Formats: sequence, C-alpha cells, structure tokens
Amino acid sequence: MTVAEVDLNGEPVYALQDALTEAVRANQEGVQRFVEPAVGTLRMALNRRPHVIFGRRGSGKTSLLRKAIAEHNLDRRPSAFVDLEPFKGHTYPDVLISVLIEFFRSLQFWVNEAAVAPANRAKVWKRWFSVPRRGPLGRASAKQISAQIDAVLADLEITLHAQDDAEIERRSQHSNKEAAELKASASVPGAGTLSAGASIEQGRTEEMLEKLRRSKANYLHRKILEYQRLIKRVVDLADRDGLLILDDLYYIRRSDQPLVVDYFHRLTKNQRLWLKVGTIRHRSTWYVPGDPPIGMKLGDDADEINLDITLEHYRTAKTFLIRILKEIANGVVVDPAELFTDGAVDRLVLASGGVARDFLSIANKAISVARERGKTFRGTKVNTEDVNQACGEHEGTKREELSLDAGNDQGALVEAFNRVRASCLNEKKANCFLVAKDLQTAGYRQIQELVDLRLLHLVKSRVTVRDRPGKIYEAYLLDLSQYTGERKKRDMRIIEFWKTGADDELRRTALIYEP
Repeated sequence: MTVAEVDLNGEPVYALQDALTEAVRANQEGVQRFVEPAVGTLRMALNRRPHVIFGRRGSGKTSLLRKAIAEHNLDRRPSAFVDLEPFKGHTYPDVLISVLIEFFRSLQFWVNEAAVAPANRAKVWKRWFSVPRRGPLGRASAKQISAQIDAVLADLEITLHAQDDAEIERRSQHSNKEAAELKASASVPGAGTLSAGASIEQGRTEEMLEKLRRSKANYLHRKILEYQRLIKRVVDLADRDGLLILDDLYYIRRSDQPLVVDYFHRLTKNQRLWLKVGTIRHRSTWYVPGDPPIGMKLGDDADEINLDITLEHYRTAKTFLIRILKEIANGVVVDPAELFTDGAVDRLVLASGGVARDFLSIANKAISVARERGKTFRGTKVNTEDVNQACGEHEGTKREELSLDAGNDQGALVEAFNRVRASCLNEKKANCFLVAKDLQTAGYRQIQELVDLRLLHLVKSRVTVRDRPGKIYEAYLLDLSQYTGERKKRDMRIIEFWKTGADDELRRTALIYEP
C-alpha cells in the first residue's frame, strides 16, 4: 500500500518545521511534549534519593528534569531548579555563592507561587500546563518564609561582592579606672578632731587591634545549619519531600564541580530535599576520594540515571526518536510516514547517534533540502540524500558546541578528533573503528569525551578480533557528517553494524585504532 506524499510547500509542513525548531530548545515548553527515553525514567528521577543524571548534549536531560519539577509543583511539593550555564567561568567560592543565590531565588519562587497560588490563577499554572492537585498551603507561613529568604539573599549578595582572602582590621576599646584617697586630720581646741580627705580618679583607655582574614568558603560552611533550618521550614510548609535540581554541571570549571556538589549534598542531606544533578559524564567530576572525600560517590551517596541511548541499541534508539517525531507531528496534523522515506528515517537515526535534539534538527534541515531540490524521479519525500546533505550542514553546529563545552580542552580534543577522522578516511577507509576496551590512557579518555560531544558514537561495547585472543574491543562510528560525500570518492567501506550478521565485519584487525 502506497503512502500519500505531503506537499512540502504546504502550511502543515511549515508548521511542523516551526514545531521542530521549538522542540530542540531546552525550555519549559518541552514539558508538554516530554517523551521518556526509557520506561520508568521519570519515576526514578522523582525517587527520594540523590541522583546524577548523565546524558549527551541534546539527549533529554533538561526535559526530564523540568518535567520532574512540573510534577512537584502540581503537587505543591517544594522545588528549585538551577541552570548552571550562566556561571560558566566563575571561580570558587564565588561560583558556589552565585549558585546558592539562584537556589534560594528559585525556592522563594516556589514559596510565593506554586505553594500558595489558587487553582484558578491561570497565569501561574500555565507554566506547567495543568492545574494543582491539592489546595493552597498556609499563606501566612509562606510569607514569613519568603521574608526569611529575602534576608538570606541580601546577606549572600554582600558576601558575593566582598573581596575574598582580604585582611580585616577590627578595633575594640576598654577603660581601666584607678582611685586614690588622701586623708588628713588635725586637733582643734573646742572643736575636737577635724579630718579632711580628697579622692583622685585616674582613667586609662586601651585600644586593641585584631587582624582577621576573610574566607568566603569558611563563612558558607558555617552557614549550612542556618540554611538547613530554613529548608526545614519550607518542607514543613508543604509536608512533602522536595526536589533540588542543578542542571548542566559540566559548565562549571571541572576543579570546582566536586566542591559545588559536595556543598549541596551536605546542605540537603537528611532534609527531605533531594538533590538531582544533570551533566555530561566525561566532562564532569562529581566525586574526589580523600580524607575527607569531596562530592557524591555513586552507589553510596547517590544513584545514576543514564539517558544515553546509543546506536549499540539501534532499534531502541529508532523507536524512541520516532515517538518524539510523531508526538511533535501530531500537533500539526502531519504523518511522518508521508514525509520521510524509510531509508531517510534510518539515515536520520544514524546521523543523530541516538541523540533526540540532533535527530530533530537534522530532520528539520532535511525537509528544507528536499523542498529546495523539488520533485525528482525519487518523488518529493525526504530521502537519504537529503538527510546526508542536512547532516553535513549540521556538522557546524556540533563543532560550535564542542568549542562551548570543551573549554580549555578544545585544542587537544580537536586534534584527537582529526587523528581519528584521518585514520578512518585515509587508512582504514571505513566508517567504524575499534579501540581496546578500558584503556587507561589520555587518548582513550579523549575518545570518550568525543562520544559525549557527539562527534563519535559507540556502536558495540564488546567486540573480539580473530587474531587477538583474550582482547576485548569497543566499536565506534565516525559521525556521518564526516563522510557523507566521501564514500565514492575514497572508496569507503560502510559497515552496517545495526544489521543482523554484521558483527563479522567489525572483527577485523585492520579496524583497530590506537589512540
């Protein structure tokens, strides 16, 4: 049965492209279209347990965390959401103070709005696209808590703008008084004995100069108990457990990340306010062992939620990505089956590496490419060649995001990527390569970071090679944008790893790459 083709110049397709453009933005609107990457992911994020949520840029971390916040607000449970991107480049301890300020502002927003707003105040509840599931909380108590938060915020603002490690002079005065009494007596005829005396009081004022050194970090540590008492008031107001989200930890300087995580872990411990940290795995440090250890240790202090659906689970990734596309298309009454060929959908999955944002962005570009070329013997539907061209155009976005995310490591990572690319295109002449599993080298760590940056994609986590007994390898895919126009020119071998029986093609010694 032939599926009808959609007019690419029709209003519904333009509306779909507008919706796709909006969907790739990680904003509050995404709550409406939220699709779980795997069954139970949202439930885990709402569990009363600290979590670190891992996922590549565009994998849906922020969408999941905003959905969790919305669920809390609709139940009038305490919540605070802090986006850490604005604090990129800040140094410790000022970065911690800035995050604390944003945390208390967000908590105050919940106290002033979600906690007490009546159900008929549409302006408040439309942010979370529903209505509250229980009545308003105590307004008088909420007002007192809000005033207390104001005082905390004012104090933190002063601390933020004060000079750290500055010498402070404190002067104090006290007085000592000494008294002396003089007495004299004389015998006067007829008058008996007369006596006279005088008292002399001498004063001495002493001034003491005490020199101190200001430490913002120590000041914040001393404040933890005060802040915990305030958090307890908020939780008691709701009589429900709360949620604190720190999103995109990787934007903070890596050396400061465990310090920030450690402070909020101690601040929220046993307070019924559950800490959730969203980040990219290989761009982050959330725990440093020591005496005492710093941060949160996975398995002991917190659990992990992994949102990365890689091409190793190709069918799962394809199902998830199509569900998202259909969810968006339903809003504008467009059937993706009428818009994309089957081959185009498969190519989109490969081009995206399983990352939802890349899938939607490349699909959007591919529609424009197909519209521009017009009708050909292949028809008007978006086809694989359209996706290839769109993928090449999207490569610039990935490079730009690499420069944003990699920071000081950008130069080294670009060099590492160029070496991998040259090896695949010029030496192996294949789209895939193998790396020995769990190497403890800087080159191997760079491979992992390039996967997180979506320029390489893991396709098999366990591969054996015929003439390398006892050795286990991982198989990676060079991003499709790097060879869409090179296949015929360089006689490249395209290994279709997702197909049944393709494993033997990966088990070749010639594919081994030593980073």
